[in-house]
Amino acid sequence: MMEQAAKTYKANRPRLNLSDYDIIVVGGGHAGVEAALAVVRMGRSAAIVTMDAGKLALMSCNPAIGGIGKSQLVKEIDALGGLMAQAIDATGIQFRRLNLSRGPAVWSTRAQADRIAYTDYIAEFCSRQKNLDVIEALGGEILTENDRVAGIRTEKGKIISSRAVVVATGTFLGGLIHIGAKKTKAGRMGEPAAYKLSDSLRSLGFELGRLKTGTPPRLNGETIDWSRCEVQLGEVPIPFFSHSSPGREFDQTPCHLTCTSSRTKEIISENFHRSPIFSGQIKSTGPRYCPSIEDKFYRFADKPRHQIFLEPEGNGTNEIYPNGFATGLPEEVQKAAIRTVIGLEEVELTKLGYAIEYDYCPAYQVGPSLETRRLRGLFFAGQINGTSGYEEAGAQGLMAGINAVLYINKEEPFVLDRSEAYTGVMIDDLVTRSTTEPYRMFTSRAEYRLALREDNARDRLFGHAVRLGLINKESFDRFYRLQAETQKEIALLDETRVRISDLQEIKHRFKKRGTITLADLLKQPGIGVREILPLLAAHNGRFSNDREILERAAIRIRYQGYIDKQEREIEKFRKSEAESVPDSFDYRSLTGLKREAKEKFTRFRPRSLGQAGRIEGVTPGDVAVLSVHLRKYKALRS
Repeated sequence: MMEQAAKTYKANRPRLNLSDYDIIVVGGGHAGVEAALAVVRMGRSAAIVTMDAGKLALMSCNPAIGGIGKSQLVKEIDALGGLMAQAIDATGIQFRRLNLSRGPAVWSTRAQADRIAYTDYIAEFCSRQKNLDVIEALGGEILTENDRVAGIRTEKGKIISSRAVVVATGTFLGGLIHIGAKKTKAGRMGEPAAYKLSDSLRSLGFELGRLKTGTPPRLNGETIDWSRCEVQLGEVPIPFFSHSSPGREFDQTPCHLTCTSSRTKEIISENFHRSPIFSGQIKSTGPRYCPSIEDKFYRFADKPRHQIFLEPEGNGTNEIYPNGFATGLPEEVQKAAIRTVIGLEEVELTKLGYAIEYDYCPAYQVGPSLETRRLRGLFFAGQINGTSGYEEAGAQGLMAGINAVLYINKEEPFVLDRSEAYTGVMIDDLVTRSTTEPYRMFTSRAEYRLALREDNARDRLFGHAVRLGLINKESFDRFYRLQAETQKEIALLDETRVRISDLQEIKHRFKKRGTITLADLLKQPGIGVREILPLLAAHNGRFSNDREILERAAIRIRYQGYIDKQEREIEKFRKSEAESVPDSFDYRSLTGLKREAKEKFTRFRPRSLGQAGRIEGVTPGDVAVLSVHLRKYKALRS
């Protein structure tokens, strides 16, 4: 199917001058695709340079989109016109919502993907875009002219000129695969890594570090004893991601849950010394929140077992992804260990798991627009900035693509702050902190998460999307009507009263008798849209039949007091962010500032006093001293 997608793309792709693009995107993963699509939506030409046009946005690891904290990023990508949400809605095989027992600030959606169908959807979509081309090549060198980026040279020597470049190389930048003691230079199993590009970045003065991630073996589903595993079904009605998805009805594919056994622990523990993570063969840092199976048994030695989620890779394949069993152990140990997991005693492996090390550029070297500080017109997105995950990559790619266009248009960059979007939280975290391990998004990273919910991504970002030309006016007008309908629904819920004696199972909660408004009823614990639907039906069509409108209205009613409180906190935050710091500010000359603070400020170049205070190792006293010097600086220039 991938070969067919590549042939389809080559037959349909627009014919452009291959030596002259507005923007070149190096890498065809989730970051690269979103970057390139943002560029063409904003009216500029783009080229994606990747090794295989049929593997655009390939899910190299877990075949799923979304999850806690991550789904918020997907909704934001969608609100800014990106493709990820539409692609998973069209090709997902199971959808679920997580954290529903808690408040809406942490509700998250997750979808299991048909891995091949997802990539085919992306490739076909890209093939229909005007001013977008895909060049099958390996990026080798960043070309410059007068301290600005001028294009790239491929590893085979082809020069492709452009006015800006987005580097979104994923694990291909200096990639090295480990299976036991065996090492292979590769960006993904069977695909070459980009070593010359690493050398090019070093020659330009960039600091490079090493990070590590891993993937589990893949399993033949026909050899699994499903009767010994716990089934996990999808949710109905299906919680799609994109506001523009038409929706569809289909039989969702079940996932399953199992766990390791005491024998699994014995085999893994006996072979710690053969794992490249513990033998010293891998010296880089892996993801804290997605450790390998050997790392789990080492770090949590008192835990007898670990959960393993058995996730289908698609509807047209029997291949299963054992989520939670990432490993870099030798082949024979992988096979022995996986067959001690409950239900997998007879399982056959279709692919081996492996650990992979790759180069990244610590993100202090980029600004909030993701443009590098060292070279104008060069942008970094995705794992090169130290992140992990498709969703984190896609959001960065989108922002890098937008800002690359604004750069060549000579316009101010587009920067989201921490109170506007999870995307803003992520980028601010990256540019103000020293990333020494792969960064993963969680709801706990956002201090204003009640204001950054899944359901209100469009409320927060549609205005930006219209201004930047990322969505059309018709989409915005439809959403404007949705907002108006939501407000109307809130007013109706606030004025409609019901008799407490008619509330059947919950009337015992109320000490008084009489009536209560539907709005006040929604504020009661455990009462949501589902519980009040029968009450709404009795009002002869006064209320909306649109579940989205009802959900939006219910959330705002239930949490309005908390939302108002958070808005006051956001206002204080924005005042500190308004105290801008010039990028050229000379911190080394400031008196009264500790040497460590001078070094931190010079390294990270904060754009505001608020951001200065979030830099790791900086104290409130350091910020106070900086504030005094900043006032003097501005007074002299006023």
